[in-house]
Amino acid sequence: MSGAQDGQSQLIAAAVAAGSAALGRELSEPAKLTGSERSVVVRCADKDVGTVVVKTYPRDGDGTTSFALEAAGLAVSAGTGLAPRLLAASCEDLTVVMSDLGSGRSLADMLLGDSAVKARQALLDWAKACGELSAATTPRAQEFETLKSRYLAGRMEVSWVERIGRSVLEAGDRLARLTADRPGGMDAVTIPPGLPAELDRVADAIFAHPFPVLSPGDICPDNNLITGAGVQFLDFESATVYSAFLDAAYLRMPFSTCWCVFRLPADLAAVAESVYRDQVTRIHPELADDAIWLPGVRRAVATWTLWTMSWLLPRVLAGDEPMAPGFVSPRRRQLLRHRWQVLAAELDGAGDLPAVAELCRRLVSATERWQAAELPLYPAFRSQAG
Repeated sequence: MSGAQDGQSQLIAAAVAAGSAALGRELSEPAKLTGSERSVVVRCADKDVGTVVVKTYPRDGDGTTSFALEAAGLAVSAGTGLAPRLLAASCEDLTVVMSDLGSGRSLADMLLGDSAVKARQALLDWAKACGELSAATTPRAQEFETLKSRYLAGRMEVSWVERIGRSVLEAGDRLARLTADRPGGMDAVTIPPGLPAELDRVADAIFAHPFPVLSPGDICPDNNLITGAGVQFLDFESATVYSAFLDAAYLRMPFSTCWCVFRLPADLAAVAESVYRDQVTRIHPELADDAIWLPGVRRAVATWTLWTMSWLLPRVLAGDEPMAPGFVSPRRRQLLRHRWQVLAAELDGAGDLPAVAELCRRLVSATERWQAAELPLYPAFRSQAG
C-alpha cells in the first residue's frame, strides 16, 4: 500500500471511530464518498438504521468552523425535508453523523447531461428548494447562532463572509500589484477613479447583510441530491446568515462559487430567479419591489465577481488550466473573462457602480491576448441553441 493510500485508510478509520463514538454504537463497512479536500466523508453501515454518513474535519481554524457551521445548519434544517437529518455531533472529534440520502444525480449532473427538459426542471426545482430552505430556517437564525457557538466550544470562528468582504475592499490594490509587471499575457490595468468608494459600498452590503437569510452558503449545483422527495442540500459547512441577494446571484451569474460553470439560457435563468424570489419574499415581502431587488442582486454579482478574481486571477496568470481537470468544466481564463463581462453588462444597463463597470471593461480589454473562447451554454442546452 502506498503512503497516500495508507494515509487515506487511517483517515477513514478515524472517521468511523469518531462517528461510532458520537452515535453511541459501532459503525462498520465504510465507503469513502466524494467530498472536498476540507473533510473526510464516508458512508457506514449502522445496525439500527441501515446506513449513515459520517463527516470529519481537519483540526485547524477552518475545520473547526466548518464543523460548527455544518452541525448547526443541519440541526436547524430538521423537519424541512430539504436536507439530511443530524444524528450526532462531536465537538471533540469535529465529526457529524447524518442520515444517508442514498445515491443519485445532482443539479450539476442534469446541467452537464443531454436532456434540456430534465435540466430545466431540475434547475427550477433547485431554485424553489433553495428559497424554501431559507424561508423555513431563517426564523430559526438565532437558534443557529446559539448552536454554532456551542459547537465552536470556545474556539474562534473563521468567518468566510468576512473574508469575502475584505477581498472586495482590497480588490483594487491587489489587482494593481498583480498586473504591474504584465504577467501571463495580460496588459497592465489602471484603476478607475472612484473605485475605492464603490468597493466600500459593495462591502458595506456584505457586512450589513440586508434581508438576511439562513443559507447552506455553498449552494453550487453539485452540493445537492435529486431524490424522490425532491431536491435536498448536502453541504452545510459554509452555512451562514447573509443577504438573500448573495444566493439570488447564483442564478444571475450563474453559480457564483462553482467549478462547473457554463451559461444558462437567459429566459430560464430569469424564471429560476423569479422562483427563488417568490420563496424569500415570504420572509421579506419588501423583496417583491424591483427597486430593492434589482440593485441588491447587482451588488451581489459584484461581490462574487470581485471575490472570484481575488483567488482565481493569480492562478490564471500562472497558467490556463481547466477549473476541474478531469471533469467537464470551463478553463480558468474563459470563466474569469465571462465573470467580468457579465458584471459590466449588469452595471452598465442600470448605470450602477460605474467605476466597477469600467474596471471590468479594462480587465476584458487587458486580456484580449488570452484568446479565451466565449463561455458556452451548459451541455444540456447546447443542442437547443443549435
